Amino acid sequence: MRKAVVLGATSGIGRAIAEMLIRDGWTVGIGSRRTELLEELRKTAPDRVFMETVDVRESSAEEALLRLIGKLGGMDLFFYAPGIGHQNADLDPGIELSTVETNALGFTRMVGAAYRYMAEQGSGHIAVVSSIAGVRGLSPAPAYSATKALQHNYIEALSQLSLTRGARVTFTEIRPGFIDTDLIAGSHYPMTMGLPYAAKLIYRAVMRRRPEAIIDWRWHLVVWIMKIVPGFIWRRMNLLGK
Repeated sequence: MRKAVVLGATSGIGRAIAEMLIRDGWTVGIGSRRTELLEELRKTAPDRVFMETVDVRESSAEEALLRLIGKLGGMDLFFYAPGIGHQNADLDPGIELSTVETNALGFTRMVGAAYRYMAEQGSGHIAVVSSIAGVRGLSPAPAYSATKALQHNYIEALSQLSLTRGARVTFTEIRPGFIDTDLIAGSHYPMTMGLPYAAKLIYRAVMRRRPEAIIDWRWHLVVWIMKIVPGFIWRRMNLLGK
């Protein structure tokens, strides 16, 4: 039976992907900070869903992940969805440092742990949710765009490492635009996608083991434009809207 671990499984993309995996017959380990919501999801298929409270910001999170894998009896797929993001043009230090703690340190801690486990067992698939915000530096959200760039480069580096060492660990980086989740609740961003629509595209990309998936086609165009704008022009662009 196929076995998957989903972190960030209690809301948004993580919850949607966990539900799809459960629907398709996977044995699923779910992790998040919110224990009561994990229990709610576990009860949907108690014979195939196992849970562990995991806070990616804590140094004990790797041990929690290994306990969850132990409950499953192995791990074929690791899906990583935790993340925070805020507009912070005033550079409030609490927001910047909290973003780095979750999106950079927490991400590196957990993806690194998953890679080490899979490299030792000789195979596996790691899928992570990053963002198109990592393509260029964004003045409204400096730490968020910087940490998403880190995630992109980290996954690329691990993919190279896996191939160099013959570890047989494959990677999928999901790079969505705006999705209607709690992360942007109350905002009215352009081209915001509904969660069910975006989750189907994400799930398809993961099941096909695509190395990278920009969600959706409209955001492909946005990314292409972002990449071709010369640096001296990009640095002068006003993205604050005021």
